[in-house]
Amino acid sequence: MKIISWNVNGIRAAEKKGFLTFIEEVSPDLLCIQETKAHDHQLEASLLDIPGYFAYFHSGEKKGYSGTAVYYKQEPLAIRTGLSDATFNNEGRTIIMEYPDFILYNVYFPNGQKDDERLNFKMAFNQCLQNDIQKLLDAKKNVIVCGDINIAHQEIDLKNPKENSKRSGFLPEERAWIDDFLSIGMVDSWRVQHPEEVKYSWWSYRFNARAHNAGWRIDSFFVSEPFMSRVDCTDILNDVLGSDHCPIVLTLKP
Repeated sequence: MKIISWNVNGIRAAEKKGFLTFIEEVSPDLLCIQETKAHDHQLEASLLDIPGYFAYFHSGEKKGYSGTAVYYKQEPLAIRTGLSDATFNNEGRTIIMEYPDFILYNVYFPNGQKDDERLNFKMAFNQCLQNDIQKLLDAKKNVIVCGDINIAHQEIDLKNPKENSKRSGFLPEERAWIDDFLSIGMVDSWRVQHPEEVKYSWWSYRFNARAHNAGWRIDSFFVSEPFMSRVDCTDILNDVLGSDHCPIVLTLKP
C-alpha cells in the first residue's frame, strides 16, 4: 500500500501545476493533502471525481485558508474529522481514517510564526493530538500520523539551523514536543530508515531557496513502533514540483 502526503499550498493552484498528472503517474493507494485552501463546492469535477478514487474534504470556516483532503482507492471502515477538543476543529486541519489494521491521521499542523498567541495555539493543538494518539496506543491500535508538521526536529532537518533557532518551526519548545511525541511510542519513519541522509520537503519561495536546496524537512510520517515492521520504505519526492512542499511517501508491506 502506497500512502502519499503532500502540502499542495492551494489545490486549485496545484492542479494548474501538474497535480492530476502526478496522481495518474504515481497512483497512490491513499493520498493525504494539506492546505487545500478551498471548500469542495468551489472545485471543478476534475478534482472531485478523479478516476479510481474516492475523495473527502475537510475545510475550515475561513475561506481560502488551511483545509485537508484525502483521495483513496479503498474505502475505510470509518472516516471522521477533528481532535477531541473542539477548540482545534474550525480550521479543517485533521482527517482520521480507520482501516482494518491501522488508523491514519492526515494533519495540517498549525504554523506558529504569526505571533505568541498563534504559537501557543500550535503547541496546544499538538498536545491535544498527542493525547488523542496516546489513547489509541494504549488501546493497542496501529497508528500513522502524516502531514505538514511545521517543525524541523533536529539540526540535520534544515539547511541553516543556527540562523533559524529563534524562528517558529525550529524553536526549542517545538523540537521538545516532537521528542515528547516520539516518547509515547511513535517513530519518525524517514529518520529511522535514513539516519544520516539530508533531504528536505519544504523550501521558501524567497531567495531562490529551492534552487539552492536551502530547505527544511517539516513533512513526516510518524508510525507507532510495532507497526514499523509493516513499513517497507519511506521517501521524500523532492524532484516533484507544484508547491513549496514536495510529496512524501510511505509504502507498507502486504
